Amino acid sequence: MSTDKVNILLVDDQPGKLLTYEAILSDLGENLIKASSGNEALEHLLETEFALVLLDVCMTNIDGFELASLIRQHPRCQRTAIIFVSAIASSDLDHEYGAVDYVSVPIEPDLLRARASVFADLIEKPARWSG
Repeated sequence: MSTDKVNILLVDDQPGKLLTYEAILSDLGENLIKASSGNEALEHLLETEFALVLLDVCMTNIDGFELASLIRQHPRCQRTAIIFVSAIASSDLDHEYGAVDYVSVPIEPDLLRARASVFADLIEKPARWSG
């Protein structure tokens, strides 16, 4: 079993939500990196490899859908899991834009933690990766 931490990028233009995501996911013991805009998220993605991006759909400038499309275009990000955060639940949208899942608002902490943990584990155990 790998003891290396994976990187998880939290993207939301509302600071309070970023703090909430961080508090919920801190128990996973992974490296949590916050971005308060799509542009800031892109800067992090160019510098660092991420196992998971937790991505708010409704942001100013670059929305979550556009950012997900940009992430998918980068060769290094092909295995990066994307989970959309949205008040509008639509499983069609997550697949259309390259996301593996979505969580609806209000967020259920245990559900978000479980989903994030699954994708972090997949990156830690690449032999089991089927994507």
